[in-house]
Amino acid sequence: MKLGELKENTQAVISSLNGDARFISRITSIGLTPGCRVVVIKNDRSRPVLLYSRDTMIAVNRRECEGIEVSEVTA
Repeated sequence: MKLGELKENTQAVISSLNGDARFISRITSIGLTPGCRVVVIKNDRSRPVLLYSRDTMIAVNRRECEGIEVSEVTA
């Protein structure tokens, strides 16, 4: 599933990044890499997705969310 599809207070692990070299470079430079665990703090449909990962709050815009595949963590 894509990052933007997750509900608030959901934990997930990034499974893959899909996009051009510029996109991959930007996303990895802010700490979002495959295997990284994230928690969705806020996901309002008209605003960027607010994440918590590696002791940092990160806002990811909707277009970028389309290139980030995640697997939801249960329990």
